[in-house]
Amino acid sequence: MMRKPWDLAFTAEPTEVAGLRRVMRSHLGIWGLHGVADEAQLCVSELVSNVITHVGPGTPATLAVSMNGVHLRIEVHDPDTRALPTLLDANVESEGGRGMALVDAVADRWGVELGPDRKVTWCELATGLASRDGHVEGPGVRRAEALLEWCADAQHPCLPGAGGRGRALAEESVITVITDFLHWLRAHGCDVEDALDRAQTRYDAELDGIGDGLSGRSST
Repeated sequence: MMRKPWDLAFTAEPTEVAGLRRVMRSHLGIWGLHGVADEAQLCVSELVSNVITHVGPGTPATLAVSMNGVHLRIEVHDPDTRALPTLLDANVESEGGRGMALVDAVADRWGVELGPDRKVTWCELATGLASRDGHVEGPGVRRAEALLEWCADAQHPCLPGAGGRGRALAEESVITVITDFLHWLRAHGCDVEDALDRAQTRYDAELDGIGDGLSGRSST
């Protein structure tokens, strides 16, 4: 899966935060990185809020997202090179100062880069990817790939590692295998719709479990 960098210009206003969070979650869904969506949205909220609070509402800014190896990199660019974010040891009674502490808690690392006319505040999140363009490993994925490999025609490799055409063939193979299993269920008197509903419920629960596991990870 190619995860091309993208950026989005915005005006630093409180009303923009929710939209930026939705854009982030949508892109991570396309990238197959559902498991870090909550952490990424939190980082976007705090980095943008930091600009609103310390640089000022109405500031022109940019959200930029990319992959740095197997880490998700989130950047917020603004034109003020003086107002630097700091990590405060804010207690629970504090009304402010906790933004970068939250980023520090969920991100593997974060920092600030200064240019002649802009500041870039960034953070990076661990994704669980085995490679930059790969997918998140898991027992279900490994079982599926083993089945695809067993089913594949030797003259037409269908595993994702074969490139774009290989991924297209893999997708068709997955659909064929699912269809065959539905035929098997029907032939044995099973309720196909119920099986699909149960499979979807289990899939959603496992995705939620991945997200909860990453949310509980402490920073190192």
